[in-house]
Amino acid sequence: MARDQFQTLTEPMYFTLLALGQVRNGAEITAWVSEITKGRINLAPGTLYALLAQFLENDFITRVEVDKKGKYYMITDEGRELLEEEVERLRLLIDNYENHFDK
Repeated sequence: MARDQFQTLTEPMYFTLLALGQVRNGAEITAWVSEITKGRINLAPGTLYALLAQFLENDFITRVEVDKKGKYYMITDEGRELLEEEVERLRLLIDNYENHFDK
């Protein structure tokens, strides 16, 4: 998948990458995202593992071995860059709203 397709991250994409600032497995990612969003985003296994596959394919995350019981993942430098670009995009949206919308 080309990087162009990641110019705007969905919330599940954003929070999955954010979760991988620490080494986590799929269940830990799901629980963390649900906790941090107060249950607003619940990642279904199909959604999560499709995202992980896309992120692995594009080197935004890497698989790390913690133990033999499961697959663990962590964000890469390129993934951090993608996440930072998304944060800047969101900040610009907020700035545009605050500066150009009559409240």
